[in-house]
Amino acid sequence: MSLLMTLLVTQLGLGAIDEFGHHEIVERLPQRREARVELALHAAREIAYALLFGALAWRAWHGAWVAAIVALLAIEIVITLADFIVEDRTRRLPPTERVLHTVLAVNFGAILAVFAPTLLAWARLPPAIVPADYGATSWLLAIAGATLLAYSVRNALAARRHFGPHTWQRCCLRPGRRAGARHVLVTGATGFIGTKLVYRLVERGERVTVLARRPAKAADLFGPHVAIVGDLAMLPAHTQVDAIVNLAGESIAGGLWTARRRALLLESRLGVTRALLALVARLDRKPTTWVNASAIGYYGARDGDEQLNEKSAAGTGFQTNLCTRWEDAAARAAEYGVRVAALRIAVVLGRDGGALPALARPVRLFAGMCLGTGRQWFSWIHVDDLVALVLFVLDERTLAGPVNAAAPEPVRHAELMAALAAALHRPLWPLKVPARLLALALGELAELFASGQRVIPARALALGFRFRYTTIATAAAEIFDGRAHAASATRVSGSP
Repeated sequence: MSLLMTLLVTQLGLGAIDEFGHHEIVERLPQRREARVELALHAAREIAYALLFGALAWRAWHGAWVAAIVALLAIEIVITLADFIVEDRTRRLPPTERVLHTVLAVNFGAILAVFAPTLLAWARLPPAIVPADYGATSWLLAIAGATLLAYSVRNALAARRHFGPHTWQRCCLRPGRRAGARHVLVTGATGFIGTKLVYRLVERGERVTVLARRPAKAADLFGPHVAIVGDLAMLPAHTQVDAIVNLAGESIAGGLWTARRRALLLESRLGVTRALLALVARLDRKPTTWVNASAIGYYGARDGDEQLNEKSAAGTGFQTNLCTRWEDAAARAAEYGVRVAALRIAVVLGRDGGALPALARPVRLFAGMCLGTGRQWFSWIHVDDLVALVLFVLDERTLAGPVNAAAPEPVRHAELMAALAAALHRPLWPLKVPARLLALALGELAELFASGQRVIPARALALGFRFRYTTIATAAAEIFDGRAHAASATRVSGSP
């Protein structure tokens, strides 16, 4: 039995790599509605393995009881074959996952080959369930069985949620009616900001087309109220597109800035932008407006108290290079007579996404403390204000060039953490995480946390845009407590 137990433990380890590495981290299956059948199959397979591991951990099954073990093994085979079919129909598996599935299948075959003589020997014995002890392996199998059972419940609940009403139905998305409605093309529409923007556009009566790498996710979010394309080449030249909002791009805080990650961050922005430019070039009627996302990273890491407006010089470093190249690429649309505005977006705060959940997590866990000196500036914007600003820029027929999408009252990092602690009713410890330690752990990515910029939305204020959330305290209160302590910015006259 020692070889069998080794193979079972190997299967457990490989399965854990597949589940956590591929299904959770890479594919994020529990969040994907189109993966609901696959999640249900995973839940069933995990129950089968949980029962198998639990049954073999401390017992030997003799006589007719062998049929129970054989049934579990047969169920696992059927579920795995069905899973292979469903996976190929619903998603594109990365090469590493295909290789791992092959290894798992080969190892399972070895388990059957090694286990078969033992099962035959057990079957010849009088029916009984007798104690068995395989030492540490028994404990490992028992723990694995309990873990798999819990995980099965989790996947089953995720699948059940996805078999229910679509997201757009649960959110009661209803299109509005608007005279002179425009056709707005949105990229990055299924992200945190893009989803909220598309909802606002639909609700105010605009016609919306979204570019989506995962059309099934877009269909779940927006239903029949938007047109979905997986490739801009699907739009014929006679399509009338009045405005473009380009939000597509990998999260800059989604991983260490390795050479590979930098290339991905850059190409995820420039690739979509080039495709949009190609679309504009071949459209018979050109769009009038293009709103392009950028970031306050354009100004680089600034340690001083200088107030940065749209006329401030660019900084240095990777963030600046990324934003500059993205803005320059989008600006080429002006060659076709398109008005191009670049929103330099600050850290976006919201209750269901953005940077706030990660910032608030240590505070929730009673481990809140400042990063770096705590005196670095933190420029931010509430997601509702950001969406409103995008609509504002779309409606302003002459506004072009850079626009700072940041709340009018930036705060120091220590003030941010204090506001989060107050909103969550948690302590904020006087300890600080040294900037050098952050740099050692995160490399250049650490500048997102240990450095900052004091960004002012000069052009938006000059044009009369009204922020609902002007202070970090009102934003935190709305996000954590649901209290809409909205504050409007004073209308300021002047030229942008």
